[in-house]
Amino acid sequence: MTTENKGLITNRRNVLFGVGAAGSALAAGLGSAIAAADTHEEQVTDAPVSDKTQERQAFYGIHQAGIITPRPAAGMIASFDVLAKTPSEVERLFRTLSERMAFLMKGGTPPTFDDKLPAPDSGILGPVVPPDNLTMTLSLGSSFFDHREWLLPHKPARLSRMKAFRNDALVADLCHGDMTLQISSNTPDTNIHALRDIIKNMPDLLVLRWKQEGSVPVQPPKPDGSHESARNFLGFRDGSANPDANQAALMDKIVWVTEKSDEPAWARGGTYQVVRIIRNFVERWDRTPLGEQERIIGRKKATGAPFAGSTEHDVPDYSKDPEGTVTPLDAHIRLANKRNGGSDANLILRRPFNYSNGVSKSGQLEQGLLFICYQADLERGFVTVQRQLDGEPLEEYIKPIGGGFFFTLPGPLDETDFVGRTLLEAAGHSVTRIKS
Repeated sequence: MTTENKGLITNRRNVLFGVGAAGSALAAGLGSAIAAADTHEEQVTDAPVSDKTQERQAFYGIHQAGIITPRPAAGMIASFDVLAKTPSEVERLFRTLSERMAFLMKGGTPPTFDDKLPAPDSGILGPVVPPDNLTMTLSLGSSFFDHREWLLPHKPARLSRMKAFRNDALVADLCHGDMTLQISSNTPDTNIHALRDIIKNMPDLLVLRWKQEGSVPVQPPKPDGSHESARNFLGFRDGSANPDANQAALMDKIVWVTEKSDEPAWARGGTYQVVRIIRNFVERWDRTPLGEQERIIGRKKATGAPFAGSTEHDVPDYSKDPEGTVTPLDAHIRLANKRNGGSDANLILRRPFNYSNGVSKSGQLEQGLLFICYQADLERGFVTVQRQLDGEPLEEYIKPIGGGFFFTLPGPLDETDFVGRTLLEAAGHSVTRIKS
């Protein structure tokens, strides 16, 4: 064989078996990939890393968690029809809910059962359930009392079935319910895990009616350590003028039912919850001039500041602008809070989340606001504020489609207590407090 033929065969073999310069590079690449795996470098399917999974909120207290608790990144409202009818069945419902809520908020390892039985936990968070800053808040709708004659005399004084307001286009399948759970945590998976746990453990006591998930944009703190309000899907800050939840006296005045209220005694420590699923017509909004958007809201879009201020926390003085030269008379912030002294009686505590539900049949984004608020007096709070907003220019860009009115029960005091005990005792049902 000639030297020329030997070289030709060698070159062919190099091509076929991947040796030579290209083959050496490929082999080196494979070696690097294996080395990367050995050194635990991040991979495509690795779980996202967080140091917040062990954050924990207290379940026991005079008030339920999830009301004045700082809002985390992920939220949900789940509405249920309650199948429990008798006092004993309702007690079992409240006790079981409290037991599950206490465990999920604390976190831990579910019990081990025979593998021939259904697993005690869905497992979506792993073998050990992290608390992940979870709160679960239990509230009752008007129908919960209306459908149980033995509870009807103890119905909260201002609890009613939500009626449509001027701009509403309510969808029946997204409204009302005997009971709601507001579920909030650092991640959507923790919320879904909690919901599935409740559904699994109480199939004979309740049925899921509707749910709406939402989120809040996560932002880093400012250089001075302060925090800003999150933005809604209209691009404006939502919560700039929210009452300070750290002021206990203010919360007693705005949010909590106290001994000074004319509500039933069992309701002290509770509050009224309003839920509104408000669709935003974002395509129309995004084509609206910036100046018009700002006049509709009454704030500067970039900073959240009122027109006469420089930061979102500056308070507008409408007494110096009686004609609406600075802030239009029909601006959202001016109608929602007239700031005339008497309007302090109409303050509410807002805890909203943004939602995105895909695409409508007409090809529009199904996005909006999962509006949630709390107040001691439903009529003086949300109902009054909403009536003041009826006819506002913002109605061209939003459409409330669901939600309801509910009463959030007082909190469980300690491990011998459970959510709903005070209501059952007020109805004459004997309750034994047993340490769980």
